Amino acid sequence: MTMQKIRRVAVLGGGITGLSAAFYLGKLARERGETIEVTVIEGSERLGGRINTLSRDGFVIERGPDSFLARKLPMIELARELGLEGELTGTNPAAKKTYIALNGKLHPMPEGMTLGVPTDADMFMKTELVSEEGKQRAFEELDIPPDWREGDESVGAFLERRMGREMVERIYEPLLAGIHAGDLYRLGLQATFPQFKAMVRAHGSLIKGTRDSQRIAKAKAEAQANAAVSSGKTDNPLPASVFMTFRNGLSSVIEALESHLRADGCHIRMGAQVEYLERTFEEMPESKGAYRLHLSDDTAIESDEVIFTLPAYATAELLAEHTDVTALTNVRYVSVANVVLAYDETGFNHTLDGSGFLVPQGEHRHITASTWTSSKWLHTAPQGKRMIRCYVGNAKDEKGVELSDAVLAGVVQRDLYDLMGLTAIPEFVEITRLRHSMPQYPVGHVEATASFREELSKRLPGVLVTGAAFEGVGLPDCVAKGKQAAEAVLAKA
Repeated sequence: MTMQKIRRVAVLGGGITGLSAAFYLGKLARERGETIEVTVIEGSERLGGRINTLSRDGFVIERGPDSFLARKLPMIELARELGLEGELTGTNPAAKKTYIALNGKLHPMPEGMTLGVPTDADMFMKTELVSEEGKQRAFEELDIPPDWREGDESVGAFLERRMGREMVERIYEPLLAGIHAGDLYRLGLQATFPQFKAMVRAHGSLIKGTRDSQRIAKAKAEAQANAAVSSGKTDNPLPASVFMTFRNGLSSVIEALESHLRADGCHIRMGAQVEYLERTFEEMPESKGAYRLHLSDDTAIESDEVIFTLPAYATAELLAEHTDVTALTNVRYVSVANVVLAYDETGFNHTLDGSGFLVPQGEHRHITASTWTSSKWLHTAPQGKRMIRCYVGNAKDEKGVELSDAVLAGVVQRDLYDLMGLTAIPEFVEITRLRHSMPQYPVGHVEATASFREELSKRLPGVLVTGAAFEGVGLPDCVAKGKQAAEAVLAKA
């Protein structure tokens, strides 16, 4: 009787990508009738990576990311598979307004914008955020011929050519660069917002393409609503929201993943980092693709395949002796800080009539963006309380991240006073420093990482690299890449 070989897979990194990879390895292997042994190796003492929810005095505080895009389905699909679908919640429908700072004053962002692209000319022409010349220049984009040049370029260069410099500085920089805490003139377009160039090529204009996308999305939503009414199924459990999270915080999905993994027999090692990776298939040619991972606690783990979900710099350090890692070392990481302020409603002198505000770098503030959390997410603060989250640090200025707690809390409150007129004293302040947390995809990143992966597969068969260092920092992107890595491992004979 022939014994079935048990495949051993090591997943490096216990963040959302790594845990998703481990979860889908087990799930898909069972569906295929295969036996697999999965080990997750996390260097710190906790799982979740940047996802880190704190419950304090009835507040639900996110010390890392606070939500995900609902239109990207992998996170919702994972929630369903984990039995968390009922925990999903959307933003407050009454908190749609977002502000942008200009000359020390908050101005509402014009309605009808998608990723900063103005589609409603009447509404856009009323804004004070952009000068009359800047507005006219933006709508000249409708007549600018498509650029058929090949290759990548920076987001800033592309948008300045299409929409004008003023739009880049006052709208796109705070809105788009804020997603990556980056510099638009150093971020690669293909790795961050490839849909922009695709729209221009397909529709001849960024504005035309965005308008068509809005019409299609509206028609699709109406068709789905009509179909639900016709079928009598109008009790859709998912909220109609651009962004979603979980009622008890994003750590809910991490806790559920850990519970499922441990129940399925997955080994989870925490508190010991991989110090180097050793190829062993030369000494054991019959088990091609075998590796030995040496850990900082003087133990070692044998594995047939390895999935890296670490930051680019950590992956580069482990793979440098095996292949060229220039594509990884070219990815710079920016440090940011989250400053959460909790208040009692008594004496709180602002209506929080929206979701928050963005701050262009030209305003020279410590705050780069602020979420009026208790207004945007109704589940995050107890009745009679208010909560604001502020972001500090970007690619051009990371110094504020390292200020002392007292000084950092003070400069943030000063910015809130200057921009909002807020004089209320917080009941407490929670500060989280996320050092080297925001990957900056350079121009040419997509092509460079594709070449890197191709060479890696030749030199280290069975070693895969994935995660936020490669494609997309959003949580659904990370879940999708974890699942794809699991599928790629299981597809190998």
